[in-house]
Amino acid sequence: MSDEVPQTGVPDIHHSTFESLRLGQSSQSIAVGLIRFWDSLNFKKDTEFLGIMVIFLDEKVNSVIHGLISAGHHYRLSLKAGSIVKVVRFEVARCSSMYKIIDHQFLIRFIPPTIINEVITSAPEINLQS
Repeated sequence: MSDEVPQTGVPDIHHSTFESLRLGQSSQSIAVGLIRFWDSLNFKKDTEFLGIMVIFLDEKVNSVIHGLISAGHHYRLSLKAGSIVKVVRFEVARCSSMYKIIDHQFLIRFIPPTIINEVITSAPEINLQS
């Protein structure tokens, strides 16, 4: 059984599951639930804005990963808690234990070519209820 989920309506495009993510920058694509997001601040430097932290839910129940949108990237208007989103062209990095907020070993880092869009039609079924 493949770890990729076909995207309905778009031939030859597949979404990776969290288990199949590969380290580094790539054209990987995920279709996930955006559970929550918040500002990340450095309280040691007069609450300097570092970026936005996000929590994503995979289509497999109880599989979550966090993401980081660094300061200077303008994705805030694309973020809506409780929505299903498609994220394309991002970096997968190992999560430092110092910044680990969930159990997953990786984090998704938004980079300049990253695209995030809310999925309106043909969305994979993702249960956002606990």
